[in-house]
Amino acid sequence: MLMDNRTEVTDFILLGLTDARELQGPLFLMFTLIYLITLLGNLGMITLILLDSRLHTPMYFFLSNLSLVDFCYSSTVTPKVMAGLLMGDKVISYNACAAQMFFFVVFATVENYLLASMAYDRYTAVCKPLHYTTTMTTGVCARLAIGSYACGVLNASVNVGDTFSLSFCMSNVIHHFFCDIPAVMALSCSDKHISELILVFISSFNVFFALSVIFISYLFIFITILKIQSGEGYQKALSTCASHLVAVSIFYGTVVVMYLQPSSHHSMDTDKIASVFYTMVIPMLNPLVYSLRNKEVKNAFKKVVEKAKYSLGVVCE
Repeated sequence: MLMDNRTEVTDFILLGLTDARELQGPLFLMFTLIYLITLLGNLGMITLILLDSRLHTPMYFFLSNLSLVDFCYSSTVTPKVMAGLLMGDKVISYNACAAQMFFFVVFATVENYLLASMAYDRYTAVCKPLHYTTTMTTGVCARLAIGSYACGVLNASVNVGDTFSLSFCMSNVIHHFFCDIPAVMALSCSDKHISELILVFISSFNVFFALSVIFISYLFIFITILKIQSGEGYQKALSTCASHLVAVSIFYGTVVVMYLQPSSHHSMDTDKIASVFYTMVIPMLNPLVYSLRNKEVKNAFKKVVEKAKYSLGVVCE
């Protein structure tokens, strides 16, 4: 579809976050730090889960996939932003723009459905603890994860294919720091009405379906928690869900602020700020949220550090 699209535009220019030269250096340093923390946090989380057999459970299976997705979709956007700030390289080719958009939509959609899958996992753990091992089997977890990735690829294929089937024959300046669908679609000289309706419908379905699963799961979880008599059981149930609930609040809170505010309050600058949080900050925060609030992750990290110290001691001797 991309090769058959007859268009006068062969590349795009990303305006980036700011034209102020005095801000380029500080922003580059800030985003470099954020990206390094994102890489270390997410890859470190995946490594911990792989190395510690105590973390080979459904909850950590989904968490390792969430970390992989956060690493991937941050890497889809952040390096290009950093290159633009450091070297002023704001040009992105037509195909590179399509590829960036495709992978960003894939991983953002996968995260959306992984958070819903994790909510179902928490519902099963709290509300049906005796049936947890028979309900959340390896096969069920694998199907939920594969389904999340399949939905991501399908969503990206439809929306990105639809966007780049449009003609771009006027401006090639994208008023954004990456190839986001609305920003690219705004440049088209074709009739965009149907494409915009498709985008809104599919995006709304994905978000509200996942949110419905999360809301219903937590409704049953809170009802179950209120029935728990022992203080220890109450605390354990709350701690089981706390990290996931924080991650859900951060992810969907940003989506609501960015997409559900009144159109009169929309501006390109506020959308860019929200997008920075969405594309760079959230992937950095998720591993921090799960590591700081989770005793099992902390214990696994301590175990790895102790093994590393012991290995170094043996080598030094």
